[in-house]
Amino acid sequence: MKKIRVAVVGATGYTGEELVRILADHEDAELSYVSGKEDRDIKIQEIFPYLKNRVNLECKAFSVEEAIEKSDLVFLCLPHTVSMTVAPLFLGAKKKVIDVSADYRLKDKTVYEKFYKVPHKDAVYLKGAVYGLPEINREKIKTAHLIANPGCYPTGAILGLIAGVRGAWLDPSSIIIDAKSGVTGAGRKAEKSLNFSEVNENFKAYKLFEHQHVPEIDQELSRASKKEVRVTFVPHLLPVNRGILSTMYVPLLKKTTTHELIAVYRKFYANEPFVKVYENGALPELKHVAHTNFCDIGMRVNEEKKLAVIVSAIDNLQKGAAGQAVQNMNIMCGFKETSGLR
Repeated sequence: MKKIRVAVVGATGYTGEELVRILADHEDAELSYVSGKEDRDIKIQEIFPYLKNRVNLECKAFSVEEAIEKSDLVFLCLPHTVSMTVAPLFLGAKKKVIDVSADYRLKDKTVYEKFYKVPHKDAVYLKGAVYGLPEINREKIKTAHLIANPGCYPTGAILGLIAGVRGAWLDPSSIIIDAKSGVTGAGRKAEKSLNFSEVNENFKAYKLFEHQHVPEIDQELSRASKKEVRVTFVPHLLPVNRGILSTMYVPLLKKTTTHELIAVYRKFYANEPFVKVYENGALPELKHVAHTNFCDIGMRVNEEKKLAVIVSAIDNLQKGAAGQAVQNMNIMCGFKETSGLR
């Protein structure tokens, strides 16, 4: 079978680099074009030496014409608010697009504009964009031309909650999410708060009540519960490179036990290749998922308080970004869903 030609626009950021690494060895995809913030002609394997003898591509400043000519599917690893000006160019040229930014995740333009502080410029393609969380939208992803790849925090939170919300086991009106992320979640950028000396031996909460991933979580849980959901979400920055651990506190709507709630989750995710539900009240850790595309979920129930505590763990650059993007590509193109990700 002929390989699909794939472009990565923004290949020198953390997510772009992770995509290039995965696609370099993908059995069904040929990495055919990469671009990055470069003011010189340089090969991608010179920027990331571990790619030597695996990839042989020039990494130049972005050229939409060259990317269109050389690709069938495009991954956009561009900053938020930029993708919505670029994606229409590829979609108009009949290319499939997987956008790793937030530009097509939120269906309500006014909500997007509130959190991202700019007008949305692409109402046409926004309407048809598919939210790329395979565990809830696999059938829509199969026929999509534009995928809005989910954010890292929402991936861990939604996967940790949706089985209980859909089954009316968890009370969607009172969800508290305490989430902690590694530093790569902020992207590869020069910012004082992300310097080694600021992050090392430190731990802090940030963006309380204003984090841009909150409306994304609300949107998808509202769809699942068929009623408006407004979570309380508090993100924290961990002094580690990668990984997100989300601890979620949710009142129960039904009398249940730890064993019974675990059974609900195991049934819900029984056929999912990248979700693991722990047994007997065991809880996941970041080391369990680092450098993988898995979301690991554990939980315990306090029967006296009628409270469930659910813990999910993902690698923010894999299941939270690049790995999930490749999973979406596999589904869109009819490849084995786990290709390149095991």
